[in-house]
Amino acid sequence: MSKIIKCITGGRVIDPSCNLDKNADILIEGDKITALEEKITPPESAEIIDASGYAVVPGLIDMHVHLRDPGQEYKEDINSGTRAAAAGGFTAVAAMANTDPVCDNPSNVRYVIEQAAKAHSRVYPIGALSKGLEGKEMAEIGRMKKAGAVAFSDDGCPIMDSQLMYHILQYASGIDALVIVHEEEKYLSRGGMMHEGAVSSLLGLRGIPAASEEAMIARDLLLLKTTGGRMHIAHLSTAGSVEQVRRAKAEGLQVTAEVTPHHLLLTDRAVKNSGYNTNTKVNPPLRSEHDRQSLWEGLFDGTIDAIASDHAPHHPDDKDLEYDFAPFGIAGLETTLPLLLDELISGRNKKFNMPLLIEKLSTAPARILGVPGGTLQIGSPADLTLIDLQKDFIVKPDHWQSKSRNTPFSGRQLKGAALYTIVDGIVTMKEGVLSDR
Repeated sequence: MSKIIKCITGGRVIDPSCNLDKNADILIEGDKITALEEKITPPESAEIIDASGYAVVPGLIDMHVHLRDPGQEYKEDINSGTRAAAAGGFTAVAAMANTDPVCDNPSNVRYVIEQAAKAHSRVYPIGALSKGLEGKEMAEIGRMKKAGAVAFSDDGCPIMDSQLMYHILQYASGIDALVIVHEEEKYLSRGGMMHEGAVSSLLGLRGIPAASEEAMIARDLLLLKTTGGRMHIAHLSTAGSVEQVRRAKAEGLQVTAEVTPHHLLLTDRAVKNSGYNTNTKVNPPLRSEHDRQSLWEGLFDGTIDAIASDHAPHHPDDKDLEYDFAPFGIAGLETTLPLLLDELISGRNKKFNMPLLIEKLSTAPARILGVPGGTLQIGSPADLTLIDLQKDFIVKPDHWQSKSRNTPFSGRQLKGAALYTIVDGIVTMKEGVLSDR
């Protein structure tokens, strides 16, 4: 059977993995990139994709996604979640472990891989650090890694037992397993609904202090310094957290970190301005303006390595409750790229540019997780995203591929969006229309 050949012509090719940013053509044969040149004469049988006026980049990778499958498929499942990923320009997602049952053993890892075999994007399972995410006993990390888990996380259930965390980091270091941590000192954050500060006092909502995140980061960085290994900190949200990671990197610790679009773009004032809209309720909470600006600085100076959506889908009925009782979480697969492109195009952050954006959304996640992609080099997987920087985009949750609708950005008018999503050389999304992989 002959390979399907595609030639992407005339686009602005941006590949941070090799500092490439120029107009060029890309030849795809089957599931691999086989040529990247200023001008390619393709075979007559090739399908031509005219990318003139568009950016052509390595496929976007979201390293922090909750697919809710198995167990909470009414919120999301692997099919709907990867459809949302393709619609948002993502060719791969890393699926967090807080499913029901928890992804804490090899059979559950294999379930995710098998269910994702024909999905609209690649799915990389992340296993649980502790059995049942209960923080009492180490999960089968080694066996899950052999089964295909790319990393291991406490996933919203931080391990309060410092001795257990110490042993987990020791073991993970010995098998070169990446540990992803949700940093929250649960006794400090207990009962909190939003960032602790002037706004929470004004609204009468119990706050979650910045110290809750920063105290756990301090503990885990100290343990990491002792045990060695690799640790990735999910969704940084405070200025103090950024500074701790910056110092740890300067000391040579193998630590990486991510930030979400909502923490980059919103503050705790969104809770007040939205009239207690529960779609602003997220953990960690939206912080102060000072924290927000510090996150941007961390992104620019390399302290923060990646941007991830922390896609946390919920059924509308779950969010249609009083603020105290609604679950935490914002759905983000279909808004992450447009929100960031709009910020870039607007020029509000002068240091923000396309190569930096693609580094944080593709090249860095691939490197941190140790998965294919994040590059357009010859022989690499034909996972690409084509981006129209001038496309008008309105956030319309009712039109989403995701089952969820929980976003604080509903109705926002943005500039820029994904035009094509290509996985394994197959177009899974073209101009908003999805096709099978």
